[in-house]
Amino acid sequence: MWLLDKLLRALVKQGQLRVIDHDGTQYRYGDLAADPLTIRFTDKGAALHIAKDPRIGAGEAYMDGRMVVDPPHDIRDMVLLLMGNANRGSGLSAPSPVKRTADWIFAKADQINLRAKASSNVVHHYDLSRQFYELFLDEDRQYTMAYFKDTGSTLERAQLDKQALIAAKLRLKPGQSAGMRVLDIGCGWGGLGLYLNRHFGCEVLGVSLAPDQVKFANERAAAAGVAGRVKFALMDYRDVTGPFDRITSVGMIEHIGAPHFREYFAKTHDLLGADGIMLTHTIGRTDGPGTTDKWTRKYIFPGGYIPALSELVTANEQTGWEIGDVEVLRYHYAHTLAEWYRRTTLHEAEITALYDARLFRMWQFYLAGAEQSFASGKMVNFHIQTVKQRSALPMTRDYISAEAARLSALDAAPQWHLEQKAAE
Repeated sequence: MWLLDKLLRALVKQGQLRVIDHDGTQYRYGDLAADPLTIRFTDKGAALHIAKDPRIGAGEAYMDGRMVVDPPHDIRDMVLLLMGNANRGSGLSAPSPVKRTADWIFAKADQINLRAKASSNVVHHYDLSRQFYELFLDEDRQYTMAYFKDTGSTLERAQLDKQALIAAKLRLKPGQSAGMRVLDIGCGWGGLGLYLNRHFGCEVLGVSLAPDQVKFANERAAAAGVAGRVKFALMDYRDVTGPFDRITSVGMIEHIGAPHFREYFAKTHDLLGADGIMLTHTIGRTDGPGTTDKWTRKYIFPGGYIPALSELVTANEQTGWEIGDVEVLRYHYAHTLAEWYRRTTLHEAEITALYDARLFRMWQFYLAGAEQSFASGKMVNFHIQTVKQRSALPMTRDYISAEAARLSALDAAPQWHLEQKAAE
């Protein structure tokens, strides 16, 4: 415990953390006048396992039941407390130079996603059952940032507003886009493709490497009576043939790895028609290029990497794109993740029955850690609109807010929701 004690004394300055070791010995850190958040270690080696490398040890100790959080608090409270202190400047003790270099090498190597590895990486995360994701996602099964125009919005409302914003940036037009072809790379469970077809009548091809996602998305298209116009394929984006009038990429580029950014944007440039528009929606880091932490690489997103804006802009410039618009969406994902965490925790019994307690705790830790990264860390979302010809876009960006507002008003109509539920 002596090593962890040293780390926590340097870290915790705001709030109070109380640690009860396996033998009942208590340690207190931070502001002793504040209400304490209490954690307990259930075996002799738990504290050392965390102290050797907190970046992976804390998550593993919680997953394995070696560290528990006493009510009324939970793991989210602990993560927000500790990482809030770290982000205010206290910091976590860095690993040794040798360990830091080794981790950097493994993190970079992990991003080399050739076809077979790219497929297995996606299956690792997304091939959990659809019943699992339905327990915490919105009704449309959107597994990316929601757009909270009002922080009091429901998750369902915010996800519809996200789709409205994306559609507005694609500059599709009612009554004029029925002949357009849209490619949705990383299509998820098909919600965005169905949304674009519903509002604009366009033809959509969605591609993904997650078999159950593709199967379910096609089931949804068939149920909605649009299977002839909206299709989903189990396919690597590198195998798609064009051309397309519009391309969307929502929450997908985080999976391809930095070594493949140039290849990705070169391929999409080839797929898009001369006067087309592409919208890339991605998580991004605000502090420049970096690496994916070890715990996330091991348990959540193998092969994944959150890009810096500089990396994406450089890759676009090198492959012939012209950037038409960039928007930084700051706190929206923090609100999204907080709601996903709330819903996940409400369904502890169902998730444990589907899998086990370890996976439930792993998912809690993942969502809580991700939330703090957007709430007080260095993570945001980027919207990057790219074109081949600058004449594809109006002089000002007023059209974005006007069209997003029009679509949001349509989505709020009660009749649409009744029709959607009937179709599903």
